[in-house]
Amino acid sequence: MRQVLDRLILSSQKKGYYDTLRPAMLYALLLAMLAGCSSASSGSRYDPDCKYSLKKRKTHISRIVPGSPDPVTEELPVKVSGHEILQLFSSIRERFGTVYRWGGRSLDGFDCSGFVQYLYEETFQLLMPRTSADMASLGKVVPRNRLRPGDLVFFSNRGKTIDHVGIYMGDNSFAHVSTSRGVRIDRLDSLYYDQRYVCAARIIRPD
Repeated sequence: MRQVLDRLILSSQKKGYYDTLRPAMLYALLLAMLAGCSSASSGSRYDPDCKYSLKKRKTHISRIVPGSPDPVTEELPVKVSGHEILQLFSSIRERFGTVYRWGGRSLDGFDCSGFVQYLYEETFQLLMPRTSADMASLGKVVPRNRLRPGDLVFFSNRGKTIDHVGIYMGDNSFAHVSTSRGVRIDRLDSLYYDQRYVCAARIIRPD
């Protein structure tokens, strides 16, 4: 490292730059560059399958145990039965057309994260975070070409942060809550959602 720095300084002396670009400045500049590279490669939480850096991923989640006063902690993705996944899809279909309501998480109306929170607690007894951004930090990031039914898919409507979530249904489609049309199914490859797609996370997996 020091040899590289010394060569830079010597080069600047030969070219007549020594009076304007002092050794201390060279050291400071190069050290700052190296520190920045180290931070970007190992300190950041960028994932190649996600358009945004995510906060530290959570590897566990709380799950309600029927008949027990306290939830248990389970590793993500949580094992669920095929019957439970079918039950999830049935619950989604039963709620088609339920209106959008900001902050809603009941049959009176849902917002996008409230819908996911409601369904995953009802079907799998999982205590999900309240916002789509917090949900995006759960489990493993899943490449788009490896999505499975039940995975969560995330979007950015404003282009800055994750602010929308849906449930992947298979065949490139996902269920979510639209502000204008309520609970519905749309396609990931439609122009609107394809441009806003951010990433996906696996919360459940068939046992």
